[in-house]
Amino acid sequence: MKRILLIILVFAAISVQAQTVKVAAAADLRYAIDEIARLYMKTNPGTNVEVVFGSSGNAYTQISNGAPFDIYFSADIIYPQKLKEAGLTITEPKLYAIGRIVIWSSTLDVSKGMDVLKNPKIKIATANPEHAPYGQRAVEALKYYKIYDQVEKQLSFGENISQAAQFCLTGNAEVGLLALSLALSPNMTDKGKYYLIPAEAHRPLKQAYVLLKQAKGNKTAFDFCNFIETKAARTIFEKYGFTLPQ
Repeated sequence: MKRILLIILVFAAISVQAQTVKVAAAADLRYAIDEIARLYMKTNPGTNVEVVFGSSGNAYTQISNGAPFDIYFSADIIYPQKLKEAGLTITEPKLYAIGRIVIWSSTLDVSKGMDVLKNPKIKIATANPEHAPYGQRAVEALKYYKIYDQVEKQLSFGENISQAAQFCLTGNAEVGLLALSLALSPNMTDKGKYYLIPAEAHRPLKQAYVLLKQAKGNKTAFDFCNFIETKAARTIFEKYGFTLPQ
């Protein structure tokens, strides 16, 4: 009897463990993925989606070094592609959205567009372009409008685009080159205004996700990826300003 009970407990523990999905996600998804995960867990009782947010480049490095994530949502498809080439994924990278960058400020008139950045007395926040796709595209936009050299010393880099947004909210920067998804978030939408930087000013932010080898045998991880393709999830992505792939 004791042996049967032990077997039941072991299988129950395995079952519970399999219901947890560990996700690494780009910082621009902080509100979108959180909302999608809450909806998924609500409609799938007993599941648990744990999300860690950060820059796509840093997440790529962590996963390459063995970090135990099941799914990786990147702000740039290049990182999931590299993981696929390294043999660390189960699936091909799948495009889930196209991101956009904006100029955001709570104090300055951003309707002036890129000209608002030419004030030599202001600090400009964005993500670190060394490992954050939104920071990379922000630098590209500044160079496109030929003002990068003029404002380079005014740039203040956050570890990721979410931290750059915090610089703006706390007054450590007067203006930010941020993700549209954050500008539309509950935390920022009523605290400032934004100007959408034209898409032609930088390479497109082709955002993709991939199932990692860690997810092998985790039915819930596969199911959550399927949920990302549903109308309910896509509606949430649209709510935060993402352009959806067909």
